[in-house]
Amino acid sequence: MRGSPLFLCLFSMSCWVNLMPTAGDKIFHFGACSVSMSMTEIRAGFTAIKANIQSRDPIRTLSILSHPCSLHKVKSSDRCCITHQLFTFYVDKVFKHCRTEDSFVNRKISSIANSFLSVRRKLEQCREKNKCVCGEESTEKFKQILANYEGLNVTSAAMKSLGELDILLDWMEKS
Repeated sequence: MRGSPLFLCLFSMSCWVNLMPTAGDKIFHFGACSVSMSMTEIRAGFTAIKANIQSRDPIRTLSILSHPCSLHKVKSSDRCCITHQLFTFYVDKVFKHCRTEDSFVNRKISSIANSFLSVRRKLEQCREKNKCVCGEESTEKFKQILANYEGLNVTSAAMKSLGELDILLDWMEKS
């Protein structure tokens, strides 16, 4: 029993440290949910492959994430919902179909995908805890994004969506 208080103290400190954001992480607030993530790491990975990915986009006149479904007009209360939907969209649809012949690009895509998967899990936990419900506006915006995506063949849509990742990242940082 003599070691119990020491063990409890060390265990508590360990849990506290694991909950703290790591160096380079930033806390983002999406409605009722707050999530820490390394935007610097995601941006660096995307910047390293952006030109390569965007050069593969054969349709420059269409955008998947931009107007008329602008994310910048989403209500604060709907940000948790639409952010979760977008992270799920990128994890389940986009990253799965973004493969190139360049192993460097593939590693960067994989790294970004892993970051998105981690954030999606955090958002799912927060949404369950806070009982977040999607409003009509965010549901309609997400339906439009899906319609834009599904209007193209899978590979083109995935590459275009990945090429527009900066739109999503800018929106998250401004929210």
